[in-house]
Amino acid sequence: MKDHRKTPGPRYAALLELLRTAETLWNASRVFFARWDLSPSQFNVLNLLADHPSGCTQVELSRQLIMHRSNVTGLVDRLEARGLVQRTDKARDRRAFNVILTDAGRKLLRQIEPCYYQAAETVWGSIPASRARQLVAGLGSLNANALQMAKDLARER
Repeated sequence: MKDHRKTPGPRYAALLELLRTAETLWNASRVFFARWDLSPSQFNVLNLLADHPSGCTQVELSRQLIMHRSNVTGLVDRLEARGLVQRTDKARDRRAFNVILTDAGRKLLRQIEPCYYQAAETVWGSIPASRARQLVAGLGSLNANALQMAKDLARER
């Protein structure tokens, strides 16, 4: 008996490979950052704060990291306990805190960055920079489409 299911096209295969790659990269990054007793998410917080010298609120961090605010609270708690970040009162809102990178956090980032950049080059291997730029553009479109799909599905509920 013949199977009459529609065969998914190359886009479906590409999506599966993208998901596998994302999972593999996440697992590899857990091993990579363990040297510094950090999780990939903790590194992402430090890296984000390095680009915002005046700091960010935890809500801003959660938006940029695409994670729930309660998860950011735990990350910031652990980083603060290590002296890598500091919470400061937000000038005009006593309910909010600004999270800033400490000198120790900046020092740790400077220590990690050369290794991190080298690891990124190793992951890309022989894929040329021009192809990487094309992938960035394509993935940006894919991301926008996925966000729109999620919004549409949420409205249907």
